[in-house]
Amino acid sequence: MGYFLGVDGGQTATVAVVADGEGRILGTGVGGPCNHVKGPGGRRKFVSAIEQALGRACQAAGLEPDGIAFEAACLGFSGGPEDKREILAGMLRTERLIVTTDAVVALVGATGGAPGIVVIAGTGSIAFGRNSEGRSARAGGWGYVFGDEGGAFDIVRQALRAALRFEEGWGPATALKPALLEATGAASANELLHLFYTRRYSRPRIAGFARLVDETARQGDRIAIEVLHQAAQQLATLAAAVRRQLFHEGEPVVVSYIGGVFESAILLERFRTLVELEAGTQCVEPRHPPECGALIEAWRAAGLAPELRSPTS
Repeated sequence: MGYFLGVDGGQTATVAVVADGEGRILGTGVGGPCNHVKGPGGRRKFVSAIEQALGRACQAAGLEPDGIAFEAACLGFSGGPEDKREILAGMLRTERLIVTTDAVVALVGATGGAPGIVVIAGTGSIAFGRNSEGRSARAGGWGYVFGDEGGAFDIVRQALRAALRFEEGWGPATALKPALLEATGAASANELLHLFYTRRYSRPRIAGFARLVDETARQGDRIAIEVLHQAAQQLATLAAAVRRQLFHEGEPVVVSYIGGVFESAILLERFRTLVELEAGTQCVEPRHPPECGALIEAWRAAGLAPELRSPTS
């Protein structure tokens, strides 16, 4: 029986799935983040995350990770695939190695391999699409300095800016200020700003406070709701930009979404409404997670297209 590997490697975690050629997922494993390899200790962290995720997936499947050879393996990463292929070629035994972006595997998972668009909003944000002709396009994904509009880090940045405006007397009152101060132990919004500049607060850690923004919005805070609605607008705009590049006006298009930002019901409802304002566009839940999208791409590379099944199917 041949084995296939799908991996989704991101800023928060690395998820690996091992499957057979008939569509059965045999095991899943999770490792640490592996989005960059060029920074200090980056290569070591990358290798460790892959080894952890793969080892745990193989253990769940009852396989030995050191001895397994894959007919095909597809791995998708945030931060791009270019600096990772050589490392992976030395780590994995596989006849076909596909190293691509997290956007590609997220889209394939979300649509089950069909044409469409996916908007990813975790710490950062990007929209990616592929049409029936195989052409692809993207919008966003340019990092926290020049982009990532609507992502969790940007949501927290906008919330902190609102708290600063309130503290300095040139912005409306908002419950975001006391909520953020209580959560971090800072004495003022100014102190919190400087705290977020320290190494104690990585971008993913700061992005985690997006859940606090959502909680404040659910309690009725007008400014928090505005922050989430603005993020939804920005994410819908990314989707619309990809749509214009790949699809004709009025053509039926499926737009899906993935990432922690969409756990906010307020943001998701607004996003869905804005996306579906475009004639022919339908906003749907993702069919499968990104690691399964990578698995579908691995099967496709081997000329297979089995129906994805759970381990007990």
